[in-house]
Amino acid sequence: MFDPTEYIKKAKMVDGGHLSIGRGGYDIENIKALCIEAGLPVIDSRCVPFDLVADLAVCGPMAAVGTAPRFFMSRAFSHVSLAEWVASYRASGAEIHNMPEVSDEPAS
Repeated sequence: MFDPTEYIKKAKMVDGGHLSIGRGGYDIENIKALCIEAGLPVIDSRCVPFDLVADLAVCGPMAAVGTAPRFFMSRAFSHVSLAEWVASYRASGAEIHNMPEVSDEPAS
């Protein structure tokens, strides 16, 4: 059986490290549970309609993992903060763990 422990440790050490779950994959529920338990951000988009997930993945920006956010002429080649990237998946209806919702409103 695959043991993701080392991958989870490495992901937690990198700014923007996370687990993104889409369609397909190996031992998804076990790995998802281990990542959630370890406090790693988890984005599970399996419940989102395929065409919407495809649009986010192909046309939207990527999460900046281990690098600063960068913006290019094409959104698809841009990198945004994990919080911003997660917000787009949260808005689509994806299941999000270990990432607080970010409010656009200033704190009072």
